[in-house]
Amino acid sequence: MWEQVTVTRELELEAPREEVWEALTDPAELSEWFANEVELDPEPGGEGIFRWDDGDERRAVVEEVVPLERFAFTWDESRVVIELEEIPSGTRVTVVESPTGGWAAALELRAWSAARRLKRHCESSSHALATV
Repeated sequence: MWEQVTVTRELELEAPREEVWEALTDPAELSEWFANEVELDPEPGGEGIFRWDDGDERRAVVEEVVPLERFAFTWDESRVVIELEEIPSGTRVTVVESPTGGWAAALELRAWSAARRLKRHCESSSHALATV
């Protein structure tokens, strides 16, 4: 019997919540740091297609959207919930993915790689918070 696995990642970004939200929900922004080609309707019931140069493709269905706070979707055999929290230094991003089957180990490695790319994208000079 398979036990439910949950992969949770937390990342603090030196970027305002509005910019992080755009990086996570705007197809043009997503294609800059996540997948090479993105189609996404970020509304409940909306669909998404994520394509990578290696031929990998994942399809998503958006389940929940609370602007600037929470974005949830399913893809393949996983449910993903992304929550944003404003903190003094910028934004805390918490991603909880509940995969099934043998995806858990591969998912965790891929997720950390995506988290590093999101951090670089949101903290680049064009997205960084002004410092005093």
